[in-house]
Amino acid sequence: MARLSSHVLDTVHGCPAAGVRIDLYFVETKSRRFIATVVTNQDGRTSEPLLEHSVIPVGRYQLVFHAGEYFRSRGLRFSEPAFLDEVTVSFGVADGAGHYHVPLLLSPYGYTTYRGS
Repeated sequence: MARLSSHVLDTVHGCPAAGVRIDLYFVETKSRRFIATVVTNQDGRTSEPLLEHSVIPVGRYQLVFHAGEYFRSRGLRFSEPAFLDEVTVSFGVADGAGHYHVPLLLSPYGYTTYRGS
């Protein structure tokens, strides 16, 4: 079963980032098509995969992590507008039968992502 999953770690507080809203898009030639919105659970993960099928469509995707919204909900004060209000991670799916995991390590002023397992 092919799937796409994600999780978010809050590097300011040193814990999983519960309650982060994530939007998933499929990127077409001149636009993007909305697929789903999910919210991370207490472990900073999505309760279900963002996509799970026998085959995931090959192509370009974007995950939009609503970082500013999350940090504001935690009572963190920072400049307005926030330096990283939304973090967009663009990535490609080349193997429609594969498992793609996109973790995000997040702070108000920086982030790191990679292809996880």
